Amino acid sequence: APQKMTVQDVPRAFPTVDVPDHAHYTIGIVILIVGITGTLGNFLVFYAFCRSRSLRTPANIFIINLAISDFLMSITQSPVFFTSSLYKHWIFGEKG
Repeated sequence: APQKMTVQDVPRAFPTVDVPDHAHYTIGIVILIVGITGTLGNFLVFYAFCRSRSLRTPANIFIINLAISDFLMSITQSPVFFTSSLYKHWIFGEKG
């Protein structure tokens, strides 16, 4: 039966670097600010689009599509990255 390979079986597959704790926290805070700003900003774009009939043009549909995509990325990826930065390593397991 074939044996499952892991990262530990391949030397230098993912090199690691010793990063100071304050760098993890700084990056985490920046990601948190970017995530909150992205969530609120894209929500406001979507809200304005829904409230104003004059904004409902075919060209603005593409902008709303981007705003919704960016909103979903902000609410799904920022908390994960922020949490990983606080713990200073990936805590969501192999499947995560």
